[in-house]
Order: sequence, then structure tokens, then C-alpha cells
Amino acid sequence: MPTVHTRKRPEFRNIHISQIASYRLPLAGLVSILHRASGAVMFFLLPFTLWMLDTSLRSEQSYAQLAQFLGLWPVKLLLLVLFWALAHHLVAGVRHLVMDAFQTVSKEQGRKLAVATFAVSLLATAVFAVHLFVGA
Repeated sequence: MPTVHTRKRPEFRNIHISQIASYRLPLAGLVSILHRASGAVMFFLLPFTLWMLDTSLRSEQSYAQLAQFLGLWPVKLLLLVLFWALAHHLVAGVRHLVMDAFQTVSKEQGRKLAVATFAVSLLATAVFAVHLFVGA
């Protein structure tokens, strides 16, 4: 009776927390993780956003006080983080819709879409940062 030689299949194990720094995550994986992180940032900053909306609509005086508050650089930095989260989440969501629309997405196409996601969201954030810190 002949013996059948089969290749040993590779074993995939979960990585330990100490190995995270040395693990090379693919770009598409990084975009996916940042998509989730940006959603969490938007969720946690939702009370701040609603407070700003409520304050801006309350009266002319409260609007003027809010405008003065939003002129502080730490608040501008917080607004920049919020804008990045919105931009990245939107672009990454469109990326997922494109991948769902075209059922066959190769590894190379996934990488190109990940690069495009980073490029568009970071460019939009940079334009907003210039407007926020330099512009009117």
C-alpha cells in the first residue's frame, strides 16, 4: 500500500502582545484598524460636538463665546483630530463599498485602495489644518 506524502500545513497562531511592535501589518489591515479607531473617536467626541452645536444655537452671546473658545490651540487640535476621524471614516467606508461592489479585489488592488484612502483622508485633513491654523 503506497503512502501519501502530504505537506505539513503551516500553523497560524495568535501573536502575543509583546510581538505587536515587530509584526508587519499590511497597509490594508492598518486602514481597517484605523477605520474602527476613527469610528471610536467620533463616538467619544459626539458629546463635545453636540455641546458645540447647542452652544452655537443658543444665543448670539453664546456663539461669540464658543467662537472664542474654538480659537484656543488645544481645541483646534481636538477639532483637527475630529476632522481626521470624519475624513478617514468616510473615505474608508467608500473603500469598503467599492470592494463590495467589485467582488473580486486582489491583494494589489486592496493595497492601492489603502494608499488612496490614506492619501485622500490625509490631504483633506491637511487642507483643513491649514484653514484652521493659518486661515481665517
